[in-house]
Amino acid sequence: MPTPEPLGGPEAQGEPVAVVGMEVFLPGAPDLAAYWHNITAGVDAITEVPADRWDPLFYDPAAATDPAAGRRSDRFYCRRGGFVDSGAEFDPTRFGIMPKSVPATDPDQLIALDVAYRSLQDAGGESVLPARRERAGIVLGRGGYLTPGLVRLDQRVRTANQLVHTLRELAPQLDEAQLEAVRAGFCQRLGPEEPESAIGLVPNLVASRVANRLDLRGPAYTVDAACASSLVAVDHAVRELTSRRCDVMLAGGVHHCHDLTLWSVFSQLGALSPSERSRPLHRDADGVLIGEGTGVVVLKRLADARRDGDRVYAVIRGTGVASDGRSASLFNPDPGGQIRAVRQAWEAAGLDPRAADALQLLEAHGTATAAGDGAELRTVAEVFGPATAGRAVIGSVKSQIGHTMPAAGVAGLIKAALALHHETLPPTLHCDDPNPALEATRFTTLATARPWGEVAGGAPRRAAVNAFGFGGINAHVILEQPAAVRGRRPRVTVGEPERVLRLAARTPEELAALLDA
Repeated sequence: MPTPEPLGGPEAQGEPVAVVGMEVFLPGAPDLAAYWHNITAGVDAITEVPADRWDPLFYDPAAATDPAAGRRSDRFYCRRGGFVDSGAEFDPTRFGIMPKSVPATDPDQLIALDVAYRSLQDAGGESVLPARRERAGIVLGRGGYLTPGLVRLDQRVRTANQLVHTLRELAPQLDEAQLEAVRAGFCQRLGPEEPESAIGLVPNLVASRVANRLDLRGPAYTVDAACASSLVAVDHAVRELTSRRCDVMLAGGVHHCHDLTLWSVFSQLGALSPSERSRPLHRDADGVLIGEGTGVVVLKRLADARRDGDRVYAVIRGTGVASDGRSASLFNPDPGGQIRAVRQAWEAAGLDPRAADALQLLEAHGTATAAGDGAELRTVAEVFGPATAGRAVIGSVKSQIGHTMPAAGVAGLIKAALALHHETLPPTLHCDDPNPALEATRFTTLATARPWGEVAGGAPRRAAVNAFGFGGINAHVILEQPAAVRGRRPRVTVGEPERVLRLAARTPEELAALLDA
């Protein structure tokens, strides 16, 4: 009998892409080694808002239940989230940036540059980039939020003059010189005015700055697909590689915006957790905790990575992107759009998601909202089948770092790639009483990390990642453990000590004999 074609037919199967480098700057994790340690050790990096982020006067726990307080856009009922160290070191001279321009530049541009540079170092340094730099590019997911630098500029341009205008009406006894003194004093507290640094505030330049400093001459742009942004960026990067327009692509997401306006929007939507706990997939999950951070992966076609002897963390077998289309409301996620994105990725991979050996780990979007988790669990039950299809683990790193918005997808992808690389199934925190809807799926959660055993029947270990954006944009990525390649020295894994075997001999022939032994 002829062998049946894989799901989707041969035309649906894309060329596999290798993840050859990764780096992060996330809550509690300034680098990749710390991130993996925190994941496996179950470290909760959620904290209260640092004093330098926003004034405590904005915190009002009554705003969660009191309609009068809830109508105030400047009062938030939640004050916990995922924060990175505001004192992180950054050496601008390494990238040829004048130190004077750093204070006025939005942090996401500089952090993205540093993380992208370190991801390339993890992949092997400059040697991983093609000689023809026009065949290397970068795509980053980034939201259209107000950033610290833009907030300061808005206050200088708009708020200062509104303040003077209001005082002129309410305090007519003040003359123009006094009013100007008020305006100048207000602006002085915002820091020095440096027009030459305005380029550091242009939002889309977060990718352009990386390309400029690292000499990536291929595509360099940002995408905004809400919480799905960084997985959509990965999808774009994969297509650049499989179309053979590029040979190396960097992809990821950046979000360093705990601005008051963002907190205000999520408070007014009632999306923040009143209990101030991030509990994805829990029976009583009641809302998100906002996180921040950046993650970048370095991608090459798998055949090229094999040829060049690269260390491969994981192989991207398929990606899928779809929107909800028309639905009852923009506020409520629709499983229909999620299902289309997930199935699209599995069709691209030529794999059956309901097969017993199809999947062992799913990194869920897992926002910890009742509506979001409920819709996602209906999606995975439909696509991957019930428990009889073969058990698998589900989890969400948002339980440890919060919801990093446009960077959420790449945070989950890097977690899944590390899990494959280390053959370890990671835990999810605060899920002691799982959502009852899990019973209709093949998935279960873990409280502690455990070894990822071999798959029955010899199939490769496989993981998948969800990122479902607010407003109905959905993305899914399938990762697979690379097949072992004999005769190549694996690179040292980040966070592991290098093991060295020292041999000595009097002649080359004796040394060859020792090596053979």
